Amino acid sequence: MTIVVTGANGQLGRLVVEHLLKRVDKSEVAVSVREPAKARDLGVDVRHGDFDRPETLDAAFAGADKLLLVSTGDASDHRVTQHRNAIDAAKRAGVRHLVYTSLTKADTSGMLLARTHAPTEELVKASGLTYTNLRNNWYLENNLGTIAAALATGTVASSAGDGRTAPVTRSEYAEAAAAVLAGDGHENAIYELGAPVSYSGTDWAAALTEATGREITFTAITDEQAVEQFTAAGLPAPVIEVLVDSNRAIAGGDLDLPSPELTKLIGREPVTLREWIATQVA
Repeated sequence: MTIVVTGANGQLGRLVVEHLLKRVDKSEVAVSVREPAKARDLGVDVRHGDFDRPETLDAAFAGADKLLLVSTGDASDHRVTQHRNAIDAAKRAGVRHLVYTSLTKADTSGMLLARTHAPTEELVKASGLTYTNLRNNWYLENNLGTIAAALATGTVASSAGDGRTAPVTRSEYAEAAAAVLAGDGHENAIYELGAPVSYSGTDWAAALTEATGREITFTAITDEQAVEQFTAAGLPAPVIEVLVDSNRAIAGGDLDLPSPELTKLIGREPVTLREWIATQVA
């Protein structure tokens, strides 16, 4: 069997490869990346594949039994074009099973990020390939800046209001992807992945209070205040737009979806919010 992982120079893709190598022999793993030189340290077959240059993908996907399509970093509608190029190449290469990293409630979410995931899922289904869609919830690492700000100011300030998410670590999402790629029985499945419980901003403040021994409070702020906060932190405008939109969607319940499916795939409970925050604070 040959498993090809796209985007393996990215944070998620690299972790997927690391987890795969704990499950299968390295001879069964290949990666498709735009810059092969940066992936040599992975110790597997490295292939040049660029979603914006479809002619490179036939060789990149050649012989693949399973393909992990890691969604690209382009948050614009061009991402759908990139994904279409990869899906078409997978069909030409005779890939038996396509696994795609998507977003919680991708088909119904109003989140800006879902604007590209929903049509990609439609393309995957219409391709006729056997598929698995991994709908990832929030990443705990997305809130590293929130933790730093809370430690400096004594408050978790967010425009997500009382909205809740079911986050786990990037590594745990990667481990779930590796389990699907290395295992059987996931044909044409859609997995809503994340923590088995959901957390609010108040829960983040309580976990920080426990970890630091200081009182950390939660403060709800407006979208406008969030823009000011992110701008002061030096984030670029496109990133700010996505973050503020995500918080708005979280406030509306788009990521409030606790699920046992990740736990089943990795064979254990994921790290809890309190455990993870305690580690970060330490």
